Amino acid sequence: MILQAHLHSLCLLMLYLATGYGQEGKFSGPLKPMTFSIYEGQEPSQIIFQFKANPPAVTFELTGETDNIFKIEREGLLYYTKALDRETRSTHNLQVAALDANGAIVEGPVPITIEVKDVNDNRPTFLQSKYEGSVRQNSRPGNSIGTLTAHDSDEENTANSLLNYRIVEQTPKLPMDGLFLIQTYAGMLQLAKQSLKKQDTPQYNLTIEVSDKDFKTLCFVQINVIDINDQIPIFEKSDYGNLTLAEDTNVGSTILTIQATDADEPFTGSSKILYHVIKGDSEGRLGVDTDPHTNTGYVIIKKPLDFETAAISNIVFKAENPEPLVFGVTYNASSFAKFTLFVTDVNEAPEFSQYVFQAKVSEDVAIGTKVGNVTAKDPEGLDISYSLRGDTRGWLKIDHVTGEIFSVAPLDREAGSPYRVQVVATEVGGSSLSSVSQFHLILTDVNDNPPRLAKDYTDLYFCHPLSAPGSLIFEATDDDQHLFRGPHFTFSIANENLQNDWQVSKINGTHARLSTRHTDFEEKEYVVLIRINDGGRPPLESIVSLTGIILAVVFIRMKTDKGKDNVESAQASEVKPLRS
Repeated sequence: MILQAHLHSLCLLMLYLATGYGQEGKFSGPLKPMTFSIYEGQEPSQIIFQFKANPPAVTFELTGETDNIFKIEREGLLYYTKALDRETRSTHNLQVAALDANGAIVEGPVPITIEVKDVNDNRPTFLQSKYEGSVRQNSRPGNSIGTLTAHDSDEENTANSLLNYRIVEQTPKLPMDGLFLIQTYAGMLQLAKQSLKKQDTPQYNLTIEVSDKDFKTLCFVQINVIDINDQIPIFEKSDYGNLTLAEDTNVGSTILTIQATDADEPFTGSSKILYHVIKGDSEGRLGVDTDPHTNTGYVIIKKPLDFETAAISNIVFKAENPEPLVFGVTYNASSFAKFTLFVTDVNEAPEFSQYVFQAKVSEDVAIGTKVGNVTAKDPEGLDISYSLRGDTRGWLKIDHVTGEIFSVAPLDREAGSPYRVQVVATEVGGSSLSSVSQFHLILTDVNDNPPRLAKDYTDLYFCHPLSAPGSLIFEATDDDQHLFRGPHFTFSIANENLQNDWQVSKINGTHARLSTRHTDFEEKEYVVLIRINDGGRPPLESIVSLTGIILAVVFIRMKTDKGKDNVESAQASEVKPLRS
């Protein structure tokens, strides 16, 4: 192994001497910062320089970006063992130091820079092997189709990376060769000689060459000729004659087929046809659906026909493309067609002006008050007779001629609001056809319901003897409509003779507490009368009685008595109150 290393050093020294590197000051010299330029790709094992150091230096050390390519011998010979590649690393930054016999640095380290010089060893390349572009027919010569860009890894802005583009071949050569050009250095592909027509050739294929001074690369470009909307739709005939339909023809029915053609490229926005009714149908009763494959137009009924408003209509269609026409091309009479629609009369039922009629009155209106009215008309102009259905309470009547609705009995909001009935309009004469609408009567509240107990209070009791004053809670209500705060009742003892034994206190707007004032009660039945006032407009009040038996268990029974006479009868029947 030692012998091989010695022989290798000897060979390097011989090469060094044979190639003239031994000239003092040019290929050898003292240890100092230096820069060397070496062309990439040269044969390896080339000597670069021999460094000389003064004693006690006995050997040299090389560090930095050696990439296992650069070496230095004990004698100071700097060389490289592999061909360099500028595209991998264009500059190697190294450091050289002189060491003594113990490995200590006695001189340096000094920077050594290796610049790798470029040679043309890279072929220009395209990002893709095939490209696709398009040009609109009738485009002017000079219009850009696109730009091709190739890449060369050699040093930029040198002859090695300067690229040239040219068109090698055009197929087909119709109507002539040389229809395209490419800018030599920029790579911009352009239309060259004349406008193209898709009808002549829909597609061209170009072979493009890019080259540097030594290498060439090919790519392929497909150019599609794109149609433009330079042809207008043309109707097969301009007048589709007369068409007679009954006014009750079903919505959705197809009543006519129309046809126009377009010479632009099929199945594109330039050749697709849309039909519009532009005259004679202000109500929008007709529409046209287009078959996307044949451009056939099917005229359909979108809204019911009406003999009374449009017995004869002169309909005009326009056929147009969804894509705009090119400049200078306009629609003309060939894109328009017409037909005449005759609508025949059919006896129709009366029509109400609205589906639901609504009115609002107070529930205490006098009998005979007008509470609302309905209106309907007959399409044929016949007279109409009105009637009611569903007046289950017998509250209303309707004027058969005018449609006015009156009350014929007392109304009661609590019995039903809104009150809903049906109104029937029947034509007088003809086929006596009829239609039905709804009438909703909303009744506003008046204070016409006196207070009452919310429920029967049974199974309530006091234990006898009372060890402490007792009490019970009761609730009042009425059937009138209240504000969002709810009812606001007031409570009091109705008979002054009972006030020594009983008291009532209000808890809230609906609840009160009845309490004993003492504990000295006998075992017997008592009737306590409570006055409840609702504070309404006008205010209403009721007297309710609480009846109980004070025994081992006292049951409290509650009933409601209305009016002055009831109060007197209740007072007459009550037993004498207990005294303390």
